[in-house]
Order: sequence, then structure tokens, then C-alpha cells
Amino acid sequence: MESGENILEMRGITKAFPGVVANDGVDLDVRYGEVHTLLGENGAGKSTLVKILFGLYQPDEGTIHLRGKPISVESPSEAIASRIGMIHQHFMLVPTLTVAENVALGMASTRQPFTDLDVVSRRVSEISEEHGLAVDPSVEVRRLAVGERQRVEIIKALYRDAELLVLDEPTAVLTPGEVDDLFVILRRMADNGRGLIFISHKLREVMSLSDRITVLRNGKVVGTTTPAETSREELAQMMVGRAVRLTPDKPPQTRGGTARLSVEKLTIHGDRDTVAVHDLSFDVASGEILGVAGVSGNGQRELAEAIAGLRAVEPGGSIRFDGVDVVGTDTRTRRNRGLGFIPEERMRDGAIAEFTVSENLVLVDHGSDEFTSRGMLNFASIREHSQQLVRDFDVKTPGLETPTSSLSGGNIQKVILARELSASPTVLLACQPTRGVDIGAAEYIHTRLIEQRSLGTATILISEDLDEVMGLADRIAVMYEGDIVAIVPAEDATRDRIGLLMAGVVEATTQPAV
Repeated sequence: MESGENILEMRGITKAFPGVVANDGVDLDVRYGEVHTLLGENGAGKSTLVKILFGLYQPDEGTIHLRGKPISVESPSEAIASRIGMIHQHFMLVPTLTVAENVALGMASTRQPFTDLDVVSRRVSEISEEHGLAVDPSVEVRRLAVGERQRVEIIKALYRDAELLVLDEPTAVLTPGEVDDLFVILRRMADNGRGLIFISHKLREVMSLSDRITVLRNGKVVGTTTPAETSREELAQMMVGRAVRLTPDKPPQTRGGTARLSVEKLTIHGDRDTVAVHDLSFDVASGEILGVAGVSGNGQRELAEAIAGLRAVEPGGSIRFDGVDVVGTDTRTRRNRGLGFIPEERMRDGAIAEFTVSENLVLVDHGSDEFTSRGMLNFASIREHSQQLVRDFDVKTPGLETPTSSLSGGNIQKVILARELSASPTVLLACQPTRGVDIGAAEYIHTRLIEQRSLGTATILISEDLDEVMGLADRIAVMYEGDIVAIVPAEDATRDRIGLLMAGVVEATTQPAV
């Protein structure tokens, strides 16, 4: 088919689940030779729509035409047989198998019961060379970098001759350099006549890669546009339904305040008893945000858990709050010393799903004199406190007695934020504070973090979102394989420079990690 003709047409797609209409009369078409982006907040209906296309869900209403013919996709195997491929956000690979063995999984062999690994390897090499994927078919997947594993997923789809490819948040675990490499590959695939559906919430990437952009909100299409006809600000407004500030309004900051947090010679073991953080030293001043950038798995989680008191550190290391070493103390002691903690896993470490909004808002401090009277909980005081926090932090909830699990991700994050900031912390540890939250909630969370900076709080912001780190931080510490390879002042930071550091490309001279 020629570029410009539709390979896919979805018309009037409706899919309802108990209590929610995920897709409400959605229309989408994808042309040969284009990258068509699906953009929308969490819960907008993007994943439901592509799961219907891939046979994971069946629509309640609507039709699908592929290459001009009506189809009904009953299962993923039927989708693959129809030359539809899907690259999931979380890789579907077996680490102990080679690239060729992973590609061969689930495929019929002409030598059954034996595999055709020699045939598969040759074809993988051909696909790799044709599309610039640069993957050795004989290497075990566990030995590949994250970006290379992403390429294996693409090879799997191309090996099955996918002509329509769905990519669900494919850049979530990649460095900026790896993202650039991926986009070159995707652009080449589109130029070769394939149709691509790209799902992302990163507006910079959407504007860079897309030919067309369809925006979903509350299960409905609110518009289709092109990068030439729109801007990041307009796309954000289409997603949310109101104007959104994408760049935090951060007042100037002059470093030189008291070092509220000092970390010295910190070595931490990971879950598999390997060294996750090696001999780390840095400090954070009053009224400063220190951003910690890096690809997931380079020691950020272990560092955060050690500071919060959830993970032991090796002898010789110290963590000082206002000069007092808290190594060996529990989480309660650290909170009493002024630590506020927004954990990476909000429903595992930050809130109890079955507890009400009110109970989670006083979860840490319910034993304080403010909320107890003669050994009993003072429910009137707890209710008044909770109502005030819900108002102050704009938590959207039917009521204080609503189970926290029924709130959206952004509102659960606001509950945690309200609880932690209401304690007036001197040190704030914010880990992935906007991961999985809507763009409107992210805007609000950024505003509150900037407010804490103005109040003199020393903040450590650990995030895999480079735009977030560069927009909020006064200095950026880049972690790679358990080390801080550089600490870069915000005014000297560029995406290219930080991206290279995230990939382990260390500069000849770096600022001391203090």
C-alpha cells in the first residue's frame, strides 16, 4: 500500500467496565508510513483501546477495519497472525535465554520438536542490519543494556512480520540517548511503510516523533492534530481540559544555607547482597532541591531507603540530619528529626489501601498529643485536621471516610504529600513524586515542592523524569551503577550532558560530590 492510505480504522469503539466507560465512541485511523500518537492522562482510555486492537479485550460496540477489511480480533495470537505487533512497557523477555531463543519462543519450527535457532539467528541478523537495531542474536538477554532489550522486543515484532506496531510507553526506562536511538529506528520503520501507534505522556517526545496526535480525555477523543499545528502547552490543555503550567515557576536560589542533610561514605547492599551504592557522599542545603537523575536500577531506590531508615548501611557511613548521625535509628526517630518521606511505591510504603483518607492522613502521627486524649483517639481533632488538609492540598475525594484505594493515583499522592508536608519537615525525600499521576496533579505537586524550597526545606528529588529534575532542581546529582558520577548546577545542565552522564560517560572534570 502507498503512504497516506489507512492501514487501520477503528470506528465507534466503546468499552465499559463496572462503574466506568473506558472508551466512549472512539474513532482512530492509522496510515501506512506514519507514527500516530495516542496521548492522554491516566484513565483516558489509551491502553483499553490498544488492548482491544490486540485482542486482549473485546469491544462492546464499534468496528475495526484492517487494510480495508473488517476484522474481529479475539486474541493476541489472532492479532499477531493479522500482522499486528505490540511492544509492552515492561519487556516480555526471558533474561537467561539468548536473543534468538527469545525471538523463537512461541513460534512454530520446521524441525519440530527441535528449534530452528540457526534459521532464527540468520533472520534476526538480517532484521537487525536492515533496521539499524545492532543486536547480536547469540547474546543472552541478561547481558544486554536496557536500550538493547528494547530493540529485541522490536525484533520480535518484526520477525513476525508486523505491519502495524503498537508501542506502549516504550521510553519509560531509557536514557535520553537511548530514546534518540529508538526514535531513529521507529522513524525508519515508518518510512519503510509500517504504521506505528505510539503511546506516551511525555510531551517533548510526542512533539519530536509524531506525524499525527490523537488526544483522549475521559474515554473520548477530544481532537486530532499534528506537531506543526500545536504546541506542548496546547496538548496539555487538551489532555486536562484547562491551561497547565509545564515548567515550574522557580524563584532564584542562592546556595549557601545550612547543610540540613549530609551523607558521607555511604555503602549500601541491594536485595541480592551485591553493592548497590558505593562510598557515596553529598549534602543538601536549607532551601535547596538536589535532583537525583539516573536510569532505574542504578542505586537510587537503595539510597532513598537508607536515608529513610528502611535499609541498613555498611559500617563507616553516616547520614546526618542537622549534624546528628541517624545511622542505626528507626524511621520514627528520623521523622522526629525532621524527615518527610514520599516513597516510590505509594501503595506499598506510603499509604494503606484499605484505610480511609482520614486514617492515612494521620497514619504516622496518630499517637501524638494533637490526636489523642487520655490514651484514646480524638476523632474530632482528627476530622478537623483531615478536612483542613483535604482543602489545602486539593484532594478530590467523596469524603474523609472513603477508602484510599478508590482514589486516583494523583489524589493518593496528594494524601501522602499532605501528610508529610503538614509535619513541616526540614529534610524532604521525594521519590518519583509524579510517577503515574496525571499532568494536572503533577503540576500541583511541583508547586508544593517549590513552596517547601521557599520555606527552607532541604529536598532530595529522586526521579527518572529528566524534565522534572531539570525543572525543579538547583543541582543535579547523576547516579550510574551505584556512584554519583557528577553533580551539575542547574544553570550548567543540558539534556545532552545529563543524558551522557546517565549512560556512564563521565566527564574529565566534575564538581565534587558535596
